[in-house]
Amino acid sequence: MKLIIIDYGAGNIKSIQFAFKRLGIDAVLSNNPDDILAADKIIFPGVGEASSAMAMLKATGLDTLIPQLTQPVLGICLGMQLLCETTEEGNTKGLGVFKTNVKRFENNVKVPQMGWNVIKNLKSDLFKGIKENEYMYLVHSYYAELCDETIATTDYGLNYASALQHKNFYGVQFHPEKSSLAGEQILKNFLDL
Repeated sequence: MKLIIIDYGAGNIKSIQFAFKRLGIDAVLSNNPDDILAADKIIFPGVGEASSAMAMLKATGLDTLIPQLTQPVLGICLGMQLLCETTEEGNTKGLGVFKTNVKRFENNVKVPQMGWNVIKNLKSDLFKGIKENEYMYLVHSYYAELCDETIATTDYGLNYASALQHKNFYGVQFHPEKSSLAGEQILKNFLDL
C-alpha cells in the first residue's frame, strides 16, 4: 500500500510516521502532486496556525489538488480544520470539502483544550471496534461546528464535531497517533477503508 503524508511545512509528521510504522506501513512524506495522486491513501496533517498553513498550501498548488483527490484522505487536527469552509484563525478561507466552519473556543473554558477527552455519537467505519466515550488526545483552540457530515462529537464547553466525513474525505480533531491503542485502531481502520 502506498501511503503518503502530505508534507507542506505544517505537521507533527514524525509521530504520524512512527504510528504507521508500528502498523507495518512505511508512510512517505511528499508534497509532489504526482506522488499524491498515485497514493492509495493520504494523510493531511497539520499543527500550527491556519492562515500560514493555507499560504504554504497555496504556494505549492496543493490548495487546488487536495479537494480533487478521489482516494481516502484523513485530515488530522489543523488538517481537518483546513478542509472546512472557513476558520476564524487568521480569518482563513478553507478548502471547502466539509460544509462547516471553524470557530475559536469561548473564554468560558481553558484554551487551548489540551489533553484527553471522549468522542461519542460515532458513525463511520473509521470507528470500527472503537467504543462510545473512548478517550482521545487533543490539543486545539479552534473547533469545527456540528454539521450533517459530523461522525463524532466531543464536549468542551459546547458540543462540537471531533470527526467529519464527506465522501472519501475524513477528518479528526484529535491526534490518533498520540491516542494509544484506540488511536492506533482508528489509523488501522483508515488503512482498511
